[in-house]
Amino acid sequence: MIKGSTVRQADHAIDCLFLDRWSPRAMSGEALSVDELLILFEAARWAPSSGNAQPWRMLFARRDTPEWPIFFGLLASGNQAWCVRAAALVVFVSRTIHQGTGRAAVTHSYDTGAAWGYFALQGCLKGYVVHGMEGFDYERARRELNIPQDYQVEAMAAVGRPAPKEVLSAALQARETPSGRRALGETVCEGVWQLG
Repeated sequence: MIKGSTVRQADHAIDCLFLDRWSPRAMSGEALSVDELLILFEAARWAPSSGNAQPWRMLFARRDTPEWPIFFGLLASGNQAWCVRAAALVVFVSRTIHQGTGRAAVTHSYDTGAAWGYFALQGCLKGYVVHGMEGFDYERARRELNIPQDYQVEAMAAVGRPAPKEVLSAALQARETPSGRRALGETVCEGVWQLG
C-alpha cells in the first residue's frame, strides 16, 4: 500500500501519520477478527467529546457473517464493486439528543467525526485500508439496522487488509493514489469570513 507521504507534501511541519493516511480501495478479501477491529473502535472511543457526551455509535458487520449481506446491500453499486473485498463494513451513527439533559446535542456530528478520524488513523497505523463513504442508502440503513429516531446516520466505512491495485477495475486503479488538499489559505482565515 502506498504511503501518502511519498506523494503528498505538507506546507507546515506535521507528523507523517497525517500524510500517510488516505483512502485506498484495494483490499485482499482476507478476514479481520473482532479483536483486530476492536483496536480501531478503542481508538475511536477516546476521541474528544463535547461535555463527554460521546454521541457516536458504530455498527459493523464482518464478511462471511449473517449480517454482512444487510450492510453490503446498503451500499451504492459503485461502492459495492470494490467493497466486495472488504473485511468489515461499519456504519457511524450519532445521538442527536444529549442523554443527560434531553436537549439537542448540537455537536453530535462534529464529535462523531472526531471518533471516525481516530478510527481511521488507528487503522492506518495497523496497516489496514480504511475508507469512509457516503455512497449508501441512509434511510434503509436506519430501517434495516433498527437505528432509533434520536440517532442520525452519519457515514459508512470499509475496512480490510491491503491488496495490489490490480484487484480493482481499470477505472478505479487510475484513482488509487493519495489525493491532495486545498491550500490552507482557501480554508482558514483569522477573524471574520474572508474565504471564497
